[in-house]
Formats: sequence, structure tokens, C-alpha cells
Amino acid sequence: MFFYLAKAVWFVLQPSTFIALLIGYGAILIWTGWARWGRRFVSAGALLLLVAGLSPLGNALILPLEDRFPRADLDRPPPPAGLIILGGAENRLVGSARKAPTVNEAGERLLEGAILAHRFPEAKVAFSGGDAGILYKSNSEAEGAATILTQLGVARDRLILEANARDTYENAVYLKKELEAEAKFGADSRWLLITSAYHMPRSMGAFRQAGFEVEPWPVDYRTRGPADFTKPFDKVSEGLRRVDTAAREWVGLLAYWLTGRINALFPSPDRTERSQG
Repeated sequence: MFFYLAKAVWFVLQPSTFIALLIGYGAILIWTGWARWGRRFVSAGALLLLVAGLSPLGNALILPLEDRFPRADLDRPPPPAGLIILGGAENRLVGSARKAPTVNEAGERLLEGAILAHRFPEAKVAFSGGDAGILYKSNSEAEGAATILTQLGVARDRLILEANARDTYENAVYLKKELEAEAKFGADSRWLLITSAYHMPRSMGAFRQAGFEVEPWPVDYRTRGPADFTKPFDKVSEGLRRVDTAAREWVGLLAYWLTGRINALFPSPDRTERSQG
């Protein structure tokens, strides 16, 4: 139920959709007896479009997320027992139709996973991702990830595939069960979590709440760091997309915290932060 409700609410609340609805509704009102309100709505929508699309707002929103968790120290022993790659890096709808590997802008999750797999040849490589589509269904991301990872040189017998998770919390819960069933999970095992940097706070919080201690390995950075805090965008579409991405994570953090899927509103690198339930 949470999955479908979250999808529906976010469709309306995401900044790009909200702005479009505001302008569209205002345009309709202009041709009615509520023309004054229509002009107000259109003006407000146009102003929001310019601010979200061209100002540094998107970078300002995403930077705290990207900088929250530094990468784990891989030089200290012991080496990782396993690597966890979260789904969200593929376009399975297109990939299934074209019969070809199809990654999106988060494709570094898979690329970095393969790089680390070669660096630590004894580590298992676990992937978690099902089919999160509602209007358009496809096969699981795990199927596509297995193909891509093996083509990048990762042996098939090293892969552990979880193909049912539709969101971050399910990634943590289902993958933990999968690893326990295969006797690959242990309190002393060192596991790296690979996902987009802006997505790492919510991911770390969800894994902690599931009782799965992992170490962060953020990838897919969208900014250079503080230097981009005041950097405007030269394309409205790019700025608006950045605002959508960041807003989705902030709203996701709030929703996860309110529903008990994470135990801190903004999970921190503090390793003493543990699950409360």
C-alpha cells in the first residue's frame, strides 16, 4: 500500500508536475469568471518555473544529500565480504524491448560495482531491484543487472540477485532475507552499499532500520561539491530535473521517517545510530 500511495502522492507533489498543473489550471481559469485568479496562478507558475529551472536551487537542495556520507575506507582490513548494488540504474522497459543493456544516468551504480568486484575478487556481488513500474510493467532490474555485470567481467556465480524489491526499504529487507537464506549474512561481515550519492542518506537509514549494517560507497554525483552551490543552470529542463531529483529524496526521507522506515529524519555517518525497531 505504501508503494502505490507514495507513487500517487509524488506524481502530484513533484515540482515539475506541480508547476505544470499550476500553469495549466490558471490558463483554464483565465477563460472563466475567475480570470484574475487564473492570471495569478499562471504568474506564480511561471515564476516558479524560472526559479526552479535556472537558479542554483537544485544544486542547493542536492548538495547536503550528496555530501552526507563520505566513501568508506577500503584500505583498512578486512576487505569487503560483499558489494550491494541498488536498482534504479536501468531502463528495463526499453532494454526489454530492444534486447540490449539500457542504463540511465545512474548507470555508475553498475559500473562502480563491477570495478569494485574486480578490485575485491573474493567479494560477493548482491543486486536488489524488481519492477517498480505501475502503468508500464517490465521484467525485474535484477535480470538486466545480471546481464550487464557478467558482460563487465563479473562471474555469474558471484552474483546474488534479489528481484522483488520496489523501493529502498524493500531493498534492505528483502536483500537481508536473501543473504540470510544463502548463509551469506553475518554480523561481522563487511558489506559496501553502492547507490547514488544523493540517495545514500535514505538508503543507509533503511538498511540500519532493517538491522543490516553496511558501509557507504556513494556514486553518481550530480555536483562537484560546494563550488556548485551558487551555480545556475543554462537549461530550464536540467535545473527542473535537478530540483525534482533532490525534492524526491527530501520528501522520501520525511515519509520514511514518519512511517518508521528510518529512525532519523536525516541519517548521519555516526555509526552509533542504530535501529529502534
